[in-house]
Order: sequence, then structure tokens, then C-alpha cells
Amino acid sequence: MPLLSTLAGAAIGIVATLIADRNRWKREDAKDARRLRLDVYTQYTTTVKVLGETLRALARQGHPSGDERSLALREAFRDSGLAVASERMWLIAPEPVVKASNSVFHCLRRICDGYIDGTAVGSPEDHARWEARGEAAADMRRLMREDLGVGPLTERHSPRPNDEGNPAAQ
Repeated sequence: MPLLSTLAGAAIGIVATLIADRNRWKREDAKDARRLRLDVYTQYTTTVKVLGETLRALARQGHPSGDERSLALREAFRDSGLAVASERMWLIAPEPVVKASNSVFHCLRRICDGYIDGTAVGSPEDHARWEARGEAAADMRRLMREDLGVGPLTERHSPRPNDEGNPAAQ
């Protein structure tokens, strides 16, 4: 009987240890996945912001020809790292975040194409494209924050193009 008690106690101890280790592994795995998504989201949102500023700056610059302006804008889009950030998003993020990030990508593509076609910075067309990008980005960030479990924000990240004190509106 004492041997049976000892064996039962040892079995219970082993099973309890295995369950505790498995739970600890699951928590660590969830933390790692969250950290990875945070990294992917940060890379994407930063790339989007920098590319937007770059496109606007290039569109404002004087270029000897429309072809040179077009080439500069296309190169900026291609060299921005947005394609890599987007692919990481497609591989890691849940579907609602992927759809929202893809919407932002296409908004930036329309902004770039508009500048290539000669749209002036600050024109009504330009404002409409930037407003669409801002709304798409706000939706994307909301979904990212929801996925990360950090809750909603009450203020808009990017001011609207016609807001007072917004350098983008000028």
C-alpha cells in the first residue's frame, strides 16, 4: 500500500508539472505572437507615415519634367519598404487588420498615382485622397489596437488636411 501511495503521489506530481509547463509555454507563445504583431504593426504604420510624407514632399518639389517627377514618385513608392511591410502584414495579422492595411496601401497608391498624373498638392482632389487615407489609417489602427488588446483612442492620429495648424493642409 505505501508503494502504491508513493507511485500515485509521483504520478500526480509529474502530471501537475507537465500541466504547469504547458500553461507556461502557452502564455509565452501568446506573448511572443503579440510582440511579433506589435512589431509588424509598428513597421507598417511607420512605413505608411514616412511614405506619405515623402510622396507629398516629392510632389511639391520642382522637377525638370513630368517624367522625372513620375520616376521620383515611383521610386519613392518602390523603395519605401511598404511592399515588405505589407507582406509581413499579410502573413501575420488577422484578416480584418490585413483588409484595413490593404485599404491604406491602395489609398497611398492612389495618392502617388494622382501626383504622377499631375494632381497639385493641396488641391481638392489631393485633399479627398488624403482624407480617405486618414480614415483608412484610423480604421486600421483601431483594428490593430483591438487585436493587441490595448483599447480605443479618442483622438485622431493624423489631423484632417484642412485642420488649423496642420502643415499638411498648407
